[in-house]
Amino acid sequence: MDKTQLRRSLLKQRQSMSVAQWKQKSDRICTNLLSSPQFTQAKTVLAYFSFRQEPDLSPLLENTPTKIWGMPRCVGDSLFWHQWTPNEAVEIGCYGIPEPYANAPIISYEQVDLILIPCVACNQQGYRLGYGGGYYDRLLAAPEWANKSAIGIVFDFAYLPELPIDPWDKPLHAICTETKLVVGC
Repeated sequence: MDKTQLRRSLLKQRQSMSVAQWKQKSDRICTNLLSSPQFTQAKTVLAYFSFRQEPDLSPLLENTPTKIWGMPRCVGDSLFWHQWTPNEAVEIGCYGIPEPYANAPIISYEQVDLILIPCVACNQQGYRLGYGGGYYDRLLAAPEWANKSAIGIVFDFAYLPELPIDPWDKPLHAICTETKLVVGC
């Protein structure tokens, strides 16, 4: 199955979950992250706003007041990271995804300790299947971001033995699901 077909199939499966299942699985992912050394030691964490039933990290965001949170804004073909505080207003970006306002402070790569990356799927070698826009691929390929700890966030059903991989794909440092945190993929 190619990336487009696999993406379509997994997104359909994800969106077929009941709201109760989605919340329960998302809460378990947050619990797994809270107990991980990568997360507990990080001061500045880049995350995302859940969209189309991606794992919801809002419990994590709301219950870790000592963290500095960065959330993405899509500008052209790049992601820019803006500081965001839970319950702060957001606007809807070009893909229909919530984003911090453009005037929110920018977070530079030097400040970042950890990146939590939304995924359609991940494989056991740490590669991710995204949405096809290449935003995170470009971010992870940039030299200044290459050594930042990155955890792919995905539900168990989308943690697969294999994925189609392209030459530009970069493996993540860890994968977190509702049942496990796999480090050193």
